Amino acid sequence: MLDQPPRKWPRGFWSLMFTQFQGAFSDNALRWLVIFPVLANVTLTDSQKDDFASHASLMFAIPFLLFSTIGGWMADRFSKRSVMQSVKLGEIGIMLFATYALAMENQLLQLAAICLMGVHSTFFAPAKYGIMPEVLPVAKLSSGNGILELLTFLGIILGTFAGGWLAETLEHREMWSGLLLAMIAVFGYFSSRGIAAVPAADPQKKLQVNLFREIYQNLRMMKEDRDLWRANWGHAAFFFIATLVQINLALFAQKVFHLRPTEQAWLQAALSMGIGLGSITAGKLSRDRIEYGLIPCGAVLMAIAGAMLGWPGITNGLFATGLGLLGFGGGLFIVPIISVLQHRPAAHRKGAVQGAASWLSWVGIAAAAISQQLLSGVAHLSYGQIFWVCGAAAGLGGIYVNWSRPYALPEMIKRLRSTHDSAEKMEKNH
Repeated sequence: MLDQPPRKWPRGFWSLMFTQFQGAFSDNALRWLVIFPVLANVTLTDSQKDDFASHASLMFAIPFLLFSTIGGWMADRFSKRSVMQSVKLGEIGIMLFATYALAMENQLLQLAAICLMGVHSTFFAPAKYGIMPEVLPVAKLSSGNGILELLTFLGIILGTFAGGWLAETLEHREMWSGLLLAMIAVFGYFSSRGIAAVPAADPQKKLQVNLFREIYQNLRMMKEDRDLWRANWGHAAFFFIATLVQINLALFAQKVFHLRPTEQAWLQAALSMGIGLGSITAGKLSRDRIEYGLIPCGAVLMAIAGAMLGWPGITNGLFATGLGLLGFGGGLFIVPIISVLQHRPAAHRKGAVQGAASWLSWVGIAAAAISQQLLSGVAHLSYGQIFWVCGAAAGLGGIYVNWSRPYALPEMIKRLRSTHDSAEKMEKNH
């Protein structure tokens, strides 16, 4: 049992939260601002639309595969606050480039802008996750991660809505959409200035030029800690499933439900809101510890929801409910994993661990983009059946977690019952 967490959040915590919210919003607004018009283009074949949606996700993933270790090195070598401020300043320039790409209606330049936002997130993520255990006591880490994930997915929801709305409202006037995103990036930079100042964890750390050698060394170091190693792979599995669901969802909504971009955004919102609520619930249930028992619970909910989403003839309402359930399970699944990745590494290795975990998760994201093409093309699976694949992957993950930590779930249930009984006794005494 950890010490009782303090009631107040440390200085700069909410600045970090808003900065992350803004980044998630802008990433998704730009991505869907580019993708939605292509999906709605009646002159393109279904195969061309599938390929473009997958390519857009791949372009966002490629920078993580190439630069995650550099992002981890920066998070250890420099103050994480300084890294985040520099990245947010760079985002302003990226959005101005995106403005030009949108004004020219040039898809290659638009994909390049998405790729640059991937570079932005590659450098931001290790500093963001690495700073959490430096500004929060361990007893508040799960709750803090719950808030972080909730705001992240609220940003995704609103960004998806914004991308769809701007794509429809400002069709052939996309330059104004880009300028709006550039202005929002300015607000993100000023928000980052309020993040708590922290010293560099390892000022003498040298940059490893050999990308694969650095990744290998970090993964080998993580393998020495059994929980850290498992969390690393669980993190990658979550992003594989989440990305495959998101790509498949956009295609399913357009081709099965025949929804316009703004209507599709409601389904994206159901998924993202589910993840956000699941994340905040995981933070609450974890109380003052990292609760491993939540991971198999989340996996089971994801598996059930995946089977539900692929059911033939499912209505819009039930489909949205299934997305919410899938997201809720995902939130329960990912919060303990993120907390393990933050808490267990030594202080001077937190950035490196986050970089390695980020790299592997983006291997999962890239694999999801490729899998979508293979499953719908080579394997000739329907979009509903691809949701079944997502559910099966989550179910296998839950089985493995329950097998590797068989006491985690029973011990969590026992603690929750004990807490509930204590609360009932206090009410009776009053």
